[in-house]
Amino acid sequence: MKVLVVGGAGYIGSHTTYELIRAGHEVVVLDNLSTGRQHNVHPQTSFYWGDIRHKSDITRVLEAEHSTGKPIDVAMHFAAKLIVPQSVSQPLAYYENNVEGLRTMLEALVECNVRNVVFSSTAAVYGEPDAPECSEDGPTKPINPYGETKLACEKMIQWVAAAHGLNYCILRYFNVAGADESLEIGLDKDYLTWLIPLIMQAALGIRDKLFIYGNDYNTPDGTCIRDYIHVTDLAQAHVLGAEYILKNQQSLLCNLGSGSGYSVKEVLDAALELFPVPFEYAARRPGDPDILIANIDRARKLLGWEPTRNLRTILKSDYDFRRKLAESRRG
Repeated sequence: MKVLVVGGAGYIGSHTTYELIRAGHEVVVLDNLSTGRQHNVHPQTSFYWGDIRHKSDITRVLEAEHSTGKPIDVAMHFAAKLIVPQSVSQPLAYYENNVEGLRTMLEALVECNVRNVVFSSTAAVYGEPDAPECSEDGPTKPINPYGETKLACEKMIQWVAAAHGLNYCILRYFNVAGADESLEIGLDKDYLTWLIPLIMQAALGIRDKLFIYGNDYNTPDGTCIRDYIHVTDLAQAHVLGAEYILKNQQSLLCNLGSGSGYSVKEVLDAALELFPVPFEYAARRPGDPDILIANIDRARKLLGWEPTRNLRTILKSDYDFRRKLAESRRG
């Protein structure tokens, strides 16, 4: 199949591109490089600079690829803004990029007769769930503009699919970390709010220490429990999702996680076995639930997908990539 990866120079988009190519598929990348990096783009892809908010940029790519005699089969969307605190302070920017950007992309796909879409969504659509395990049929109650925009995008895709005969694969991510085993690509960003990248920054001296927010939660060691998935496992699920909708002409919505949880302290302890990490405890943050884990039975059943990389692999690959990146920047 021939896949258009919108946002293919970013973290998850670039890893998915690598897995698509390893699976023998042809890949075209569209990215405006606002947060992605040119060096993340796999050399075997066709790269177009373009902005998802401009329909002409998308149609230009779709028409150019159609003219080769081999049109785009599936479009993948990785072009969202995704920093939760930033979404709270800049909600209009998040609605413009995430919701309007997707609307523009879908309009271009419909006009150019591309009928298969894979969309990267998030566990943030669940908000603060009542149960520790999130299933796809559970309530969606986002508590920030990031989660709200992603849920709005999911609904838009479903309405457009019903009106125009699209097949979609919506994938709700839990906590993603790690780097490709080649160490050619990884999380190449400095402004980070997620636990594992913050651990790496503390270990590498990029920040003074790691703060653990709260140790009095209703969990065995008092710290929050979350679901962590290696980015390569996540990327491989996208390949399977695209193949599924193309083959079966059916849509699906799945969680992607490990299906099990680790507490903040367990993640830190695993990291400390590999490298030193300065840390201290701090007060709880409002809105953090005790436990948040993905039910991944649907992805297992429909896609035949199973995450295979463990927490140690996640931590070591992330650390090795960040260390390599820091060394390259030093010269």
